[in-house]
Amino acid sequence: MSGAAYAQETETTGDDDAVQETVVVTGARGMPRSVADSPVPIDVFDEEQITDISFVDTNDVLKTLVPSYSLSRQPISDGGTFIRPAQLRGMPTDKTLVLVNSKRRHRAALVSIGGSGTQGPDISTIPSSALKSVEVLRDGAAAQYGSDAIAGVINFILKDNAEGVSLTAQTGQYYEGDGTQYLLTGNIGLPLGDNGFISISGEYSDSESTVRADPYCEAWACTDPDSPLFPSFNTDIAFYDEEAFIAGLPDANINDGDVVQPWGQPESEAFRMFYNAGYDFGFGEFYSFGNYSSSEASGGFFYRYPGNGTIENLRLEDGSVWSPLAFFPGGFTPRFSGDVTDYSVVGGVKGETDTGFTWDLSGRFGHNEIEYTLENTVNPSLGEQSPTSFHPGDLINEETQLQADFSQSFDTGLASPLLFAFGLSYMDESYELKGGDPQSYAAGPYAGADPYGFCNADGTPTAEGLGVIATGSTLDCADDSDPVYTVVGVGSNGFPGYSPEFSGEYTRDSYAAYADLSADVTDALFLQGALRFEDYSDFDSELVWKLAGRYEFTPAFAMRASVGTGFRAPTPGQQGTTNVSTRLPNGFPVATGLFPAGGPVAQALGAEPLKPEKSTNYTLGFTSNWDNFGLTVDFYQIDLEDRVNAVSTQDVSTDPTSGGAYDNYLALVDAGVVGAESIGGVFYFTNAFDTTTQGVDIVGTYAKSWANGQSTDFTASVNYNKTEFDGDIPVVNGTPIFNAEDQYDFENADPEWRGVFSVTHRIGDFSIVGRANYYGSYKNSDSGGADGNIQEFGKEVLFDLEGSYQVNENVRLSVGARNIFDEYPDEADYALIGDSCCGRIYRSDSIVDWQGGFYYARVAAEF
Repeated sequence: MSGAAYAQETETTGDDDAVQETVVVTGARGMPRSVADSPVPIDVFDEEQITDISFVDTNDVLKTLVPSYSLSRQPISDGGTFIRPAQLRGMPTDKTLVLVNSKRRHRAALVSIGGSGTQGPDISTIPSSALKSVEVLRDGAAAQYGSDAIAGVINFILKDNAEGVSLTAQTGQYYEGDGTQYLLTGNIGLPLGDNGFISISGEYSDSESTVRADPYCEAWACTDPDSPLFPSFNTDIAFYDEEAFIAGLPDANINDGDVVQPWGQPESEAFRMFYNAGYDFGFGEFYSFGNYSSSEASGGFFYRYPGNGTIENLRLEDGSVWSPLAFFPGGFTPRFSGDVTDYSVVGGVKGETDTGFTWDLSGRFGHNEIEYTLENTVNPSLGEQSPTSFHPGDLINEETQLQADFSQSFDTGLASPLLFAFGLSYMDESYELKGGDPQSYAAGPYAGADPYGFCNADGTPTAEGLGVIATGSTLDCADDSDPVYTVVGVGSNGFPGYSPEFSGEYTRDSYAAYADLSADVTDALFLQGALRFEDYSDFDSELVWKLAGRYEFTPAFAMRASVGTGFRAPTPGQQGTTNVSTRLPNGFPVATGLFPAGGPVAQALGAEPLKPEKSTNYTLGFTSNWDNFGLTVDFYQIDLEDRVNAVSTQDVSTDPTSGGAYDNYLALVDAGVVGAESIGGVFYFTNAFDTTTQGVDIVGTYAKSWANGQSTDFTASVNYNKTEFDGDIPVVNGTPIFNAEDQYDFENADPEWRGVFSVTHRIGDFSIVGRANYYGSYKNSDSGGADGNIQEFGKEVLFDLEGSYQVNENVRLSVGARNIFDEYPDEADYALIGDSCCGRIYRSDSIVDWQGGFYYARVAAEF
């Protein structure tokens, strides 16, 4: 039966006299509570609602169900191509704690480049076919669950069936005729003796790439011979062979054809499985669950054109002239691939004594690894000896945790027993950057000028120079533009490999203790308080607290509120990651280096070691139910101090007259950065600023039963979210660490309003689901808006429609379409926001989907 995308406080059956309360374990320690009785907002989505969302990725399922959960597609973002950044209540993923069966989920190995440097769990490794339900706590909960739970908690509850088999097959394609997707999922439940179960779920998915791009044609490079810019490009590049260039363009991008610069979703393939098992021994229950996931995805980087600093003429050892155009006559677009392996295991035993004392002893281990491959590129400094494919290195994140949780109820004369929950935890974390193959980071002969000593300082040839001239070389030492003086970049272009200097392992451990008290003080008033202490080996200790309460004025109306503090300790990955990639700090693609804040390079640029982020959370709301109508409204505010973010890219130049840019170049040289001459920008993570986030979540549900046996469910979920800076932006070396453009975009680049409105109607064996996804307007600027360069993107409503038919007791058929009217967001205006260049039509980091309509068919069977 097809279900609507609820964010509901109660589950309704469509019968006016039958209303079921949903019971949740998230947000309460030691004893489940109903959602309606919770003092904090919690959304609950059952198996039916989850499986009826047509997306392959569990991230997309959450985006569809929870308006305050947003997700963007960033096709040129290094590892962000494979593990997409998400937000809850305007906060990056790493400020939302992810649990599976109420146990912390390990982080992915990827540290997002730029922005907040997010390193959170990879939710896509959790197949939706393994889920019994999802609980989303929309409130800070660090005092109960620990670091990261600033914006909220997402708890994935696994299936626990001891029998039954379910299979689902789905395929679909975008209206544009690309991006074909295939999905196969299955689950089987088996008994373990008379008192146990094991539920195994698997998923295989395959998604082809999409292209939403125009030809790459800019003032500095053009691949469209019909454009008026093309002749100018031809004239400006002295070694450019127009005929060979045009003939080579189809091969510049080895995967997506047609355009040299693809913008769209990457191609991907994945196999994922989860198991969940339990056995009741009488005195207690043994439980275990875990997963294995293997996925591969690949996408393109920025197109490399003749004369861009990578494709340059070089003077070889025999005096001849050579260019990477010999490998790639039409230029090239590096192809970046990642193989992601993820596995985990959790085991424990829990029970309850006759006196009501509960105990839960558990241990977990999680591993996430990304193996990078870079193809269709060169190490420019190796010249004609360069390979065209590389292994830049691997990233590995591992976590081990031991945990003990206890609770005891006491009769104190209150309306309910006083529940005292407490626990202890130990966690060990490690983050490793494994070095790449030597050619991926090697500094070849062309990393410096005149590598073979052909010229003297006064512009005359040396004996070696005279020797190659005598053999016919065109060497001209008096001409400072002669290829003998050309200096090019070091390392595999697009993603230089991790050298021994920037490889290594970063580790830490931490200890925690918490206590939680809760009770119905009266029949109408529920109160809860929590306190948590954590101590990290790489940071000082933290003590955080939370108070929450609910007062029921009538059975149909209650108020609830909470206040608490939170924190997030920067991960070992955030403290240790390094990267050199192509970015657009000034609307023009240049090699840009990210260096660890605590390392010598970043500190030479003014960086300081990272410290924890701290938050104060406030919520105030009400819940109401009248017959089959339910409404919840929750206002919230999150004050976040010392927020971790990348500083604005600082220019680097070898030109002594360029001021601060030259100083940055000298700092890189002094810090021993190989290939500093080829780097055009640098940045690092820092505790950049304080912010205040304010918003409101509104959830309304209504169920209607009709006299003819039909039923209709209505759901409306709306979120408003606004984040602003609190105080001044810090200044380093006389310059704000966050420039005017970045400040403006930080506050304005995402829609403040987001809504999901859905209707499900059932007629016997038929059901139909309609869904409207609303995105409010948003803005972007090229210069902070000071000169009026602001583009406002309009509101968008994307409609989904699905129809299903229950063929028999076992088989169900569904057909439908997402974005059925094929809507797209406004096209980016390059004249106003200069970072939307290079064939890009839409803002690629927009949370508004820009792939167009998608139609699909699905068959599901249960036995």
